[in-house]
Amino acid sequence: MSESEKQQAVQSCIARVSDPELGRTFGDLNMVKSVHVDGDQTRVTIELPTHAYPSKKQLTTAVTTAVAENVEGAGEVTVKFEHNVRGRQTGGDLGLRVKNIIAVGSGKGGVGKSTISASLAYGLKHFGSAVGLLDADVYGPSIPHLVGVEGQPAVKEVPTQDGRVVERMLPNEANGVKVMSMGFMVPAEQAVIWRGPMLHKALMQFLAQTDWGELDYLVIDMPPGTGDVALSLSQSVGMAGAVVVCTPQEVALLDAVKAISMFRQVKIPVLGMVENMTGEIFGRGGAKAKAEELNVPFLGEVPAIAAIREKGDAGQLASLFDDDSPARDHLLHVCQRTAIEVAKEVLDQSAMPQLEIL
Repeated sequence: MSESEKQQAVQSCIARVSDPELGRTFGDLNMVKSVHVDGDQTRVTIELPTHAYPSKKQLTTAVTTAVAENVEGAGEVTVKFEHNVRGRQTGGDLGLRVKNIIAVGSGKGGVGKSTISASLAYGLKHFGSAVGLLDADVYGPSIPHLVGVEGQPAVKEVPTQDGRVVERMLPNEANGVKVMSMGFMVPAEQAVIWRGPMLHKALMQFLAQTDWGELDYLVIDMPPGTGDVALSLSQSVGMAGAVVVCTPQEVALLDAVKAISMFRQVKIPVLGMVENMTGEIFGRGGAKAKAEELNVPFLGEVPAIAAIREKGDAGQLASLFDDDSPARDHLLHVCQRTAIEVAKEVLDQSAMPQLEIL
């Protein structure tokens, strides 16, 4: 068999392999970027749709086993990974250069939604993605405190394609994540007393008049409850989906169900549920059972660890991703499951670049 024939055989073989996370074949997903056969050496490059892909070892084993069993003379198979975060690029008329917008919501306050939002942003950044974090909870912005950043954003002048010059806010940065919040604009003790139209206007300004740059993910910390913000987002930008946060006990789950219903009504895909503060006080497993009942993915549980509260109070939430943090593995798991669900939503609508035979 010639090298060219081997390359074609390897390509055909890998096309039939099913991705362990996305549940479809590489042929369907067009995730194999290149195949190169050189004597008894075969090199395969796979382009993953997210930096947070959790099953690289399984994927490597699936590819090498399939080639060894089905392609004679392929020799040693080496699998290399590259990353190209896929997205819908749905900034609409707002000029956003964001591949995926993720809303994080809950049916009520006090379940740690903002902590999960910030942790999701830091986790995706940890894996290598470009990430922004928008605090859309205008009435009770807590993101600035959790990430340890304060001060009004700087403003710069940006030329437009039609020759005009417009002003854009530069988001503050917290440990590599771009952050915008009403908490940067008003004193911490001052209440924001606005009706719905003002809330909508502020949200649109944060999206359209902030120079976010190019992002793989923009995480939006939603206000508690069901209301104007979800409707505004659904009408203004294309959403990758929503993560619903709740605690395990029944009284919290009742409101989480309403949040899921809200997202579904405004046509925002529900990426899944996160059970926060799992442990002795609130119990365990309620969110997982409810997710199964509602046929939505369960993204993982985050235990009620004192370190999470301590780091949040100190404005050092990013340090939860240090190697010695007791919460690290739980939070990274939630990030990976969320990223996979986003990838599924995107890949259902578009294919990745076609295979290149070298």
